[in-house]
Amino acid sequence: MLKILAGIETEYGLFIEGRGAEEQVDDATAFVRAYPGPHFAGWDYRYESPRADLRGFSVSRLQVDPIDAKFDSGVFRSSDPDIRSDRVLPNGARFYNDHGHPEYSTPECWGTKELSVQDAAGEIVLLDTAKVMERETDRKVSVYKNNTDFHGASYGTHESYSMPRAVGFERIYGAVTPMLVSRQILTGAGKVGAEKGQSCAYQLSQRADFFVESFNTETLFRRPVFNTRDEAHADPRDWIRVHIISGDANMIPSCTARKVGLVKLALALEMTKEAPLWKLKNPVEAFQNISRDESYKFEVQLEGGSWTTAQEILESYFSAAEAVFGLRPGFDMGTPEAEAFDLIGECRQLLQDLTECPERFSRSVDWAAKKKMLEHFMAEEGSDWNDPSLRAFDLEYHNIDPAEGLYFALLEMDAVESSPSMETLQECLKQNREGTRAMARGMAVSKFKESVVSLSWRSIVFRDDNKDIEVLLEPDQVYPAQLDEAQDVGTFIKWIQEISSSKAKID
Repeated sequence: MLKILAGIETEYGLFIEGRGAEEQVDDATAFVRAYPGPHFAGWDYRYESPRADLRGFSVSRLQVDPIDAKFDSGVFRSSDPDIRSDRVLPNGARFYNDHGHPEYSTPECWGTKELSVQDAAGEIVLLDTAKVMERETDRKVSVYKNNTDFHGASYGTHESYSMPRAVGFERIYGAVTPMLVSRQILTGAGKVGAEKGQSCAYQLSQRADFFVESFNTETLFRRPVFNTRDEAHADPRDWIRVHIISGDANMIPSCTARKVGLVKLALALEMTKEAPLWKLKNPVEAFQNISRDESYKFEVQLEGGSWTTAQEILESYFSAAEAVFGLRPGFDMGTPEAEAFDLIGECRQLLQDLTECPERFSRSVDWAAKKKMLEHFMAEEGSDWNDPSLRAFDLEYHNIDPAEGLYFALLEMDAVESSPSMETLQECLKQNREGTRAMARGMAVSKFKESVVSLSWRSIVFRDDNKDIEVLLEPDQVYPAQLDEAQDVGTFIKWIQEISSSKAKID
């Protein structure tokens, strides 16, 4: 079972006291520039291709949300790199401004638990920056790890998975889309009401309201369930980056790990051509119906008129993985097989707990933890789902400040499962521990920053002996901790080049 390199990119909601939506881009730029931690500024945009489509063409332009366009109309700003203000951190992460939202992109990871911790560490980056911004502006600064402002705008939590290009769009779309529609039962962040479409009191997903097509390359408007952007973050002759935009931002770390693990399970099965074949009649409608289904039946219509359920779809992936990969107790810790075995056991237990033990279910799934919190408030106040203050409580669940965020209040009350300690998260920001290419990128920032010209996911450009040298970072390469022993940039470059040409690839 192949290890799959994955990462998460989270756009955060930013509120600065006394500032409006028309100032959002400028505020997000200033916010990123206020980051107080060690970093390198100088992202390499040469390999970015947001208009390229996995189906083999490029769109002439990307759609823009007309609300955002209204605020930007007539405003002059400097060049795109200046607005983005990219920072590359010692753990190999990227921190920048994305369309008016500060975005933290984790270092790439092989393990889902490691990725979930790196994702949570991003909250520390944002929180530290907010404190600096407050001191500099003398304004209250609040940051939210969610996906909607409840005024019609949605901002994303994107996932990236490196896959061999030979697998191709059709196979990946067929294998992953049913999983994206179904996994929200176990991974949704929860949301009070609906901003578009059919009304409801509460739903599982914050993103469901904003999908309009089954697949396309858009991310800002006309959003799809499955995104077809073809930006490999590696050699595009060999690699595809599966770019998932339909997931929610999670506060509970195990929810983050589960979200990624389920997609990796679908991709691993498709690598063997054994992924379950589900042809949904309308993925957008199915996604939104599941999100709003307060009966928890989660029915999904298939092509031809027959019906199934999200639970049956999930179980089909679990059963297939057990059969194809021989999953059983006893695999070595940290292997893809051990991770998949644990994931399946956890998910099956949660699906059972959903109806048989909601108390236990709510400890591990954001939408249920939030819903339970809101129901407690309504019982105390004698109100119902029409209470307008519920949306404020919804938003504050996602406030990343431990002194204010309601998720952290639940954590303190032991109403949700434990999270990594502050010490663990701070340590994560110093280095990526798995030996992925992010470790090499982070070491370049930490040890040889003065020799770095630019960085990207795919490569590092160094200046050595008055020459620019580009060093490629392969997504399936093992980068040993011994790289840290390099005493000069020339040795560091040489060692990375030797590693890249060796056979020390991930199995």
